Amino acid sequence: MNTEPAPGVAIIGCGLIGQKRARALGPARLLACIDTQLPRAESLAASIDSTAISSTDPQAALANDAVSIVIVATPNFALAELTRAAVRAGKHVLVEKPAALSADELRTVIDSTAETSSLVRVGFNHRYHPAFVKARELYESGALGELMFIRGRYGHGGRIGYEKEWRANPALSGGGELIDQGVHLIDLARLFLGDFNQIGGFAHTYFWDMPVDDNGFMLLRTPRDQTAFLHVSCTEWKNLFSFEVYGRAAKLHIEGLGGSYGVERISYYKMLPEMGPPETTIQEYPGADSSWQIEFVEFLEDIRLGRQPSANLRDAEAALRIVDQITRDSGYDYRT
Repeated sequence: MNTEPAPGVAIIGCGLIGQKRARALGPARLLACIDTQLPRAESLAASIDSTAISSTDPQAALANDAVSIVIVATPNFALAELTRAAVRAGKHVLVEKPAALSADELRTVIDSTAETSSLVRVGFNHRYHPAFVKARELYESGALGELMFIRGRYGHGGRIGYEKEWRANPALSGGGELIDQGVHLIDLARLFLGDFNQIGGFAHTYFWDMPVDDNGFMLLRTPRDQTAFLHVSCTEWKNLFSFEVYGRAAKLHIEGLGGSYGVERISYYKMLPEMGPPETTIQEYPGADSSWQIEFVEFLEDIRLGRQPSANLRDAEAALRIVDQITRDSGYDYRT
């Protein structure tokens, strides 16, 4: 029988994502909720554990010896600073993507972890959607053969007032659609193809009256010329997620993320020796999104084993390097 106490967790940032994280703690216990809006912190604490403290001061969590894990779920501008502070306080950290405003800012976080035993996981929860778990199993089994290229699309349609939200303010967000949904597609493409050494693309603001990009187009190549062609958009109007992995022996197509993105499913198209129509297998996952719980349970195991998380700061840095280059090449300068 396991008699070890449940790990203590503090959540900094109690908005939509912080709320999702609070409901996906598994065996861990929520001890503190921190938010610039105290009523929001109080509401989240009351809904999960009435004994959890609520505060507007991050030090209320960082100075608490019972807190061993800090989840940072704030707007982008505060992610790096709070992660550094949590690491300096000896906490393990799960920081939401993109983890910083830029790759250079994130490098300061990476440097701060060099002399510490604190582990930092970046919240790339899409890796843990069941369709992607299945896709990785098929890929690692060799069922796809040698990979050739990936085509990915991810988009939503915004909402009234979207151009006035924090994501439209480069000082708070670090950019537009590329740094928002784009880093997810980049991370998923790297999960299959590895690092990209040739980066091309274009970011542009087509519709929303805001100083950040509302569409991003990426053409990324590995040293072996395996290619990822990716498009992210907040002018999609009908929410869309589509991710296709092309191998020499088969193709995978992952669609939907549940909710407004449609039922999550994976289609496996196996090429036959005579070619022609492929052998097709389709699996759907109509249940609730379990990626948040699966991701956090893996982080608890990372901590128990003292192993580097599979989605870590260097993965986030690689994604941000791509975002930074394309936005600069497209004429945006969010650092001024």
